[in-house]
Amino acid sequence: MDLIYAEATPPGRGGVSIVRISGTGARNAAERLAGRLPQSRHAYLRQIADGDEILDRALILWFESGQSFTGEEVVEIHLHGAPVIVRRLGQLLRAQGIRLAEAGEFTRRAFLNGKMDLSEVEGLGDLLAAETESQRRIALRTSSGELARKAESWRSLLVRAGALTESSIDFADEEVPDDVPEEVFVLLDRFRRELDDQIRGYAAAERIRNGFEVAIIGPPNAGKSSLLNRIGRREVALVSDVAGTTRDIIELRVDLRGLAVTFLDTAGLRESQDRIESLGIDRARGRALAADLRVHLSPEGNVDDQLWQPGDLAVTSKADLQASGSELKVSSLTGEGLDEFLEKVFAALSQRAAGASLVSHERQLNALLAARAAADVQEDAPPELIAEALRQAAISLDSLLGRIGADDYLDVIFTSFCIGK
Repeated sequence: MDLIYAEATPPGRGGVSIVRISGTGARNAAERLAGRLPQSRHAYLRQIADGDEILDRALILWFESGQSFTGEEVVEIHLHGAPVIVRRLGQLLRAQGIRLAEAGEFTRRAFLNGKMDLSEVEGLGDLLAAETESQRRIALRTSSGELARKAESWRSLLVRAGALTESSIDFADEEVPDDVPEEVFVLLDRFRRELDDQIRGYAAAERIRNGFEVAIIGPPNAGKSSLLNRIGRREVALVSDVAGTTRDIIELRVDLRGLAVTFLDTAGLRESQDRIESLGIDRARGRALAADLRVHLSPEGNVDDQLWQPGDLAVTSKADLQASGSELKVSSLTGEGLDEFLEKVFAALSQRAAGASLVSHERQLNALLAARAAADVQEDAPPELIAEALRQAAISLDSLLGRIGADDYLDVIFTSFCIGK
C-alpha cells in the first residue's frame, strides 16, 4: 500500500502536534528527515531538517509491521504544535512521495490487516463521536471487542452443534449416542436466547448512540420557547407574546446526566388559517409523535389527547403565576421546578435506555436477525437441513464481524472518521 501521513491531533495551535506515517518504508522516510532510529517502540529526540535548515526538534517513535495500530510500519512524529511546522513537515513528506491520508484510512488499514473487526471499527467511530458518558461507555465496550467476543462464543456453539449434526449424517447407519440430537438443540436454544437478548436491547442502544428526542408541545404562548431557553441557559428560540411566533422546529441538544438529549421547541398547537403556520403545526405533530418523549406544556397543565402516549409528562408552565395545574410545575422566568422537571425527563429516558445491548448499528442488527432466523429450525427437521441452517447462521455471524460481505459498508463507515484516524 502507499505510504500515507496525517496529523493525528486536532489541527490548529497547541502544545504538541502528532503526525503519523503508515506503510512500508515509514521508518526510512523519517530517518531521511531526522537521522537514525535504531529500535522500535523507543522514543528519540531528533532535529527535523529541511536540507541545512532545522525545522523543529521532535520526539519520534516507530513501530514495526504487526506492532502498530494499522498493522503496518508506523512512525509518530511529536512536533511543537505550531500550524506552520506541521505544514512544512507535510511539504517534506509529500516531496518523498508520501500522500495525505483520506478520512478513516488509518483505521481502514487496521481492518484490512486484521487488527480490528468491523464491529470494533464501528465502536471506535462511535467513541470518537461520543458526547456523553452513556455514549462513551457503550462505544468503548464495542471498540474494545466485547461484541466480537460474544460473536465468537456464539460461533463456538454453532461449531459444536454442527459437529454433532454432521456426525449423525456421516454415521447414520452406525450406532450414535442417543443424546446427540438433544445436545444440538440445547446448544441452538442457548444460541437463540442470547441473540434474542441482544436484539431486544438494540432499540435502547441505538437511542443512546444517536440521542433521545423530547418534544415540547402545547398551545400558543404556553411558554415552550421560554422553557427551551431556560434549559439551554441562552436565547435559543425567539420569545414573543404574539401567537404563532414559532413555526419551524427549533432543536437544543444537551447532555442530560450522561444522556444525549435533543429538546424540540414546536409550533403552538391550534387551528390556523395561516398556510405557513399550519405547515409548522403539521410538522410539529409529526415530529412529536416520532419523539421518544412528549412534554405537554400549558398554563393549565392540560395535555393534547391526540398526541398523548403512556409515559409522557404533563407540565404546568408559568408556575410563578399559577396556583393550580398539573403536579409538575415549572417557571421559565424564575427557574422554579426546572430541576424537578429535568429529573423527570431523565428518569423517563433512563427507563427507555435500560437493557441496552452491544448492538447499536442497523447493520449489526440485520446480521443478528439473519443468524437468528437461520437457527430457527425444528427438532424433527432432517439432519441435512439442520446442518445447512447452522452454516447459514455462522455466515451471518461472519458478516457481523466483517469477515464477509463488508465491502458495501466500508466507504460509508470510514468516511465518517476524521483524517488522521
